[in-house]
Amino acid sequence: MSETAIRLVTEIPGPGSRAIVARREAATPQGAAKLTGLAIERGQGSRVEDVDGNRFIDLAGGIGVLAVGHCPEGVSRAMAEQAEKLIHMCAIVGSYELYVQVAERLNALVPGDFAKKTLLTNTGAEAVEAAVGLARVHSGRQGVVVFEGAYHGRSNLTMAMTSKFSLFKKGFGPFASEVYRFPFPYSYRRAPGVSEEEFIAEQEQRLRECFVSVVDPAHVAAVVVEPVQGEGGFIPAPFSWLVRLREICDEHGIILIADEIQSGMGRTGRLFAIEHSGVVPDMVTTAKSLAAGMPLGAVTGRAEIMDAAHPGGLGGTYSGNPLACAAALEAMETITHPEFLARAQEVGAQIRECLNKLADRFPGIIGDVRGLGPMLAMEIVEGGDNRKPCMETTAAITTETLKRGVITIRAGLYSNCVRFLPPLNIPDSDLREAMAVVEESVKVVSDQRSGA
Repeated sequence: MSETAIRLVTEIPGPGSRAIVARREAATPQGAAKLTGLAIERGQGSRVEDVDGNRFIDLAGGIGVLAVGHCPEGVSRAMAEQAEKLIHMCAIVGSYELYVQVAERLNALVPGDFAKKTLLTNTGAEAVEAAVGLARVHSGRQGVVVFEGAYHGRSNLTMAMTSKFSLFKKGFGPFASEVYRFPFPYSYRRAPGVSEEEFIAEQEQRLRECFVSVVDPAHVAAVVVEPVQGEGGFIPAPFSWLVRLREICDEHGIILIADEIQSGMGRTGRLFAIEHSGVVPDMVTTAKSLAAGMPLGAVTGRAEIMDAAHPGGLGGTYSGNPLACAAALEAMETITHPEFLARAQEVGAQIRECLNKLADRFPGIIGDVRGLGPMLAMEIVEGGDNRKPCMETTAAITTETLKRGVITIRAGLYSNCVRFLPPLNIPDSDLREAMAVVEESVKVVSDQRSGA
């Protein structure tokens, strides 16, 4: 790699990108979102190059998919070798060892000292939907508890489970029934004068109250929780709150499902974010970085729950595709190395240090810096002690970073967070260069807001 990662040779986006995006807009529906005007041709590690020859540092990582970076050598080689042998079979028709190996590996890696089984799916949404279905069959109950700020997917059931109505759900109803939403401990938005400790204690008490006022626990098959909310704004669930949630589930025979689709596979510096709390869920859903960019999701859980469905009740044409499985085995081999996870923690410490300094320097823009390990975000507000979300400033910051060669994207219930999802093995030089651009971009937007 060259000494300087960023290389800008045209305006951003360049003419080639604009032409391809124009064709995309003519050929595809406007509802299929795009957060940048780039057309990307190739990527390697933490860098991508567009069709105009501009090179960027990618801090979006395919929205959390690229923990091991773009086109990692081992994954690319494994897929190329597999493509020469078997591209597709369909696990419904016949078995192949790669499928079994991925399931065995996840059974060994997912927390819990009990017998486990794994179902492979195409996507995270399919994984969540399958997990809920299995919980319902096993428990004989229908209710599903989810939380404010949650994102679980775009199928009908998972869209019902997802919280952000205006962006993901508007006009698409009616949605699946028997979904009950509880408050999530979003500490930054607690009432003035309430300490964080008091707020968390209050939220723990609210859990029990909601099992009276919202839904009876005897009706609930499963509670589905993100240990760190992704689309909700990178909000870590307090560990004591997760412990209390586990206790309530145990008390009432409710299945606890950890949605680790964005927070898993090393993204928080541990293989799974739930591990930080010591809580052991009954089921875990994974996807995104599981297969380094190939479409693969999974549900891993207690064997007796996973075996609840009748033969033929689970499956999909492409679920556990051989190429995706080959990629997943290589990605998991990399991610599970202690050195890789240690590097992820170092990356998180460096990003957090930069963001904290920015928050001190620009308190009128950055209201909060939060996350767990390298899964970090800064929440953008209107100014000072005013915690009013400011989506316009957030968009301005991501626009400025892109103009300077760094890809960042938004998050948050109010779309007012800038999230950071770089490859977890990003080199120090690329990380320093990227964070310098973030700092410059925040300064430019701050000057624009103040009229300087």
